[in-house]
Amino acid sequence: MTLFGPVMQLGFVVPDLEAAARHWAGLGVGPFFILDNIDFGAGHCEYRGQRVSFTMSAALAQWGAVQVELIQQRDASVRTIYTDFAQAKGSGLQHMGVMTKSVDADLAAFAARGIRATQHGTTANGIRFAYVETDEMTGGHPGGMIELIEHGPAIDGFFAMVKKAADGWDGKDPLRRL
Repeated sequence: MTLFGPVMQLGFVVPDLEAAARHWAGLGVGPFFILDNIDFGAGHCEYRGQRVSFTMSAALAQWGAVQVELIQQRDASVRTIYTDFAQAKGSGLQHMGVMTKSVDADLAAFAARGIRATQHGTTANGIRFAYVETDEMTGGHPGGMIELIEHGPAIDGFFAMVKKAADGWDGKDPLRRL
């Protein structure tokens, strides 16, 4: 029995968001929707039990059944899962995202197995998320972190828009700022 399922997103930490998006678009993945300077101080975010406030940019596109998320934290002086990964590995696959009906219920199931949330919170527009330390478990590896993403109107609508834009995408206008 899995505690989560199925993977719907591959999340990469990258040093240059636009260059990474153009790389993927050149491989036929896109278009990428860019969210610049997302303020995680506007909602609530905790990293290893401490409240954190930081800014990051993300670019998202659909690749068949899988979404590609590119992440660039803008203020590297704030310690988060993204800066930890960038410091240790530079760039690459940092997490795999799964949708959930309840972040709280899933975190309780993980906690019963001794697995904690490394970073979790709620964005300013109400999107709930949690990254669990599956990459730090015995036998774990970089890129093996799981992100729980809770269904809700804001995230479901955004993900549907990203997926719809990819259907029949002709390669034009590969980077779209929101």
